[in-house]
Amino acid sequence: MTSIASRAEQNRALGLSTLAFTLCFAAWTIFSIIGISIRQEFGLSDTQLGLLMATPILTGSVSRLFLGLWTDRFGGRWLFGTLMLTTAAFVYLLTYAVSYQMLLLTALGMGFAGGAFMVGIAYTATWLEPERQGRAFGIFGAGNVGAAVTHLGAPFLLVSMSWEDTARVYAAVLAIMGVLFILLARENPAGRSRTGTLPFIEQMSPVKDLRVWHFALYYFFVFGAFVALALWLPYYLVGVYGLDMTTAGLIAAFYSIPASLLRILGSRVSDRYGARRVMYWTFIASVICTFLLSYPPTAYVVHGIDGDVRFVLEVGLIPFVVLMFVLGFFMSLGKAAVYKHIPVYYPGDVAAVGGVVGMIGGLGGFFLLLAFGILTDLTGVWQSSFMMLFAIASAALLWMHHAIRKAERNEWANHQTRTDLPELASPQLFHPQKKPPERNANMADKNSYHHS
Repeated sequence: MTSIASRAEQNRALGLSTLAFTLCFAAWTIFSIIGISIRQEFGLSDTQLGLLMATPILTGSVSRLFLGLWTDRFGGRWLFGTLMLTTAAFVYLLTYAVSYQMLLLTALGMGFAGGAFMVGIAYTATWLEPERQGRAFGIFGAGNVGAAVTHLGAPFLLVSMSWEDTARVYAAVLAIMGVLFILLARENPAGRSRTGTLPFIEQMSPVKDLRVWHFALYYFFVFGAFVALALWLPYYLVGVYGLDMTTAGLIAAFYSIPASLLRILGSRVSDRYGARRVMYWTFIASVICTFLLSYPPTAYVVHGIDGDVRFVLEVGLIPFVVLMFVLGFFMSLGKAAVYKHIPVYYPGDVAAVGGVVGMIGGLGGFFLLLAFGILTDLTGVWQSSFMMLFAIASAALLWMHHAIRKAERNEWANHQTRTDLPELASPQLFHPQKKPPERNANMADKNSYHHS
């Protein structure tokens, strides 16, 4: 690194990127609110609605792979600004759709808003020393709270205007922020672009490391399920509990806010207790919460001595809100536990590695959303979406436990004690790989041991 940015410049870059990402994420999840009005107007099935909600997630996920690299090559200032202006144009064009096919086409363009995550990560990384990037990424990642902005704000817009006008408001805000970012942000610091002259294949060489794909698999659930639920919850609440859209959006925010803002806390918790313990907490809590949420209202009849005893088991609205808050909290810890290690193990390849991990996580949101709609249509049971999440969380927990136990046996044999996941701390225990550079290895060890 040939130049060191001042603390004020670092905070400026982080602040602008976080604000821009928050607004992009709000636009990325806009179908969680206006999708219900669109469904009624176009007569969509649950499967069609699920595909419409999932389409922007697909574009946003795939685009993360190259947008981060483009940020390193061309700079984040113009790329981030252009991305927001492009997304704003597609949000505006959505209001002129007259068929389901046109809705899907404009939704594809709107999905670029999700790629803002990697633009912001790559841009912010150029301003910060590696030792500060993990915590900064936690702050930037809290921009996921944009989902809560949509949950809280969009319903109130719909009360006073049509879904088309609501989309136009979103388009205007995004366009204004895009212009402001270009005017207020600075170019990447001199000498801090890491991949500017490298060919694409060489830039992507770190993804040959299997550790990257383990990162991605964990992120598939903790981020993918978060995105899917953030979009599906308002529709679910309207269908299951008969709520109006404003109330449904407010309750959905009780999930999206802790799942977003508490990501900042997740980095510190991972530092203190280690990623192994945090991911155990995340998956165990997810298994318990999704199991309870997957239980559909069921009527029981017990043939007693003096006659039948009838009762119904169901998750009421208040228990549902509590369970979703808990689920969102532990998902936020899981997201931070996974992503904070990327700049530690790949300080020179944050864009490439982060792009792959982010892409897989986003694709989790796409496939889960699509599955939610299909399962609801096929089974006629609203809770089928949580049944699927319960199965995924259970499988992830069992797989992770097996990997950790295998790692612990090797560590005990070598008289070592680790607190990170085996994929993060001990990859050589599972498959032959080149050891990371000494500097990176030291940094990893520093973050691996339990802080008593």
